[in-house]
Amino acid sequence: MRIGELAARAGTTTRTLRYYESRGLLPARRDEHGHRSYDERDLKLLRQIRTLRDFGFDLEETRPFVECLRAGHPEGDSCPASLAVYRRKLDELDALIGELRAVRALVGDQLAKAELARNGLAAEALVPGGPEPRCELGGRKR
Repeated sequence: MRIGELAARAGTTTRTLRYYESRGLLPARRDEHGHRSYDERDLKLLRQIRTLRDFGFDLEETRPFVECLRAGHPEGDSCPASLAVYRRKLDELDALIGELRAVRALVGDQLAKAELARNGLAAEALVPGGPEPRCELGGRKR
């Protein structure tokens, strides 16, 4: 198949395919007329790359999976190098999850403090002679 058909079947653009070719992820075969020529194996490579990219893998991280498929394995993640990339990605995701949990805890603490402060102000407003409630956005009375 030609580049346009491959791009359509893979759900990408010809520009992306040329870029993958320049990065060595997609083979650069030419037919007798000099046109790029692809087959079902190339479509499988592209689907593997796209799946990994959808999972958040950067383009270079897809290389071991592509090489595994090119080596004749039925799945791109059955080679040791692919498994190592999976392990690194899981470690990276675990670290990010830890960071997000820490940030969430800080935001939760800040919210609790803000609610306590607001409740204190509201209680003072109910006391005769206490401060009148003000709109936090414009400073006008409610």
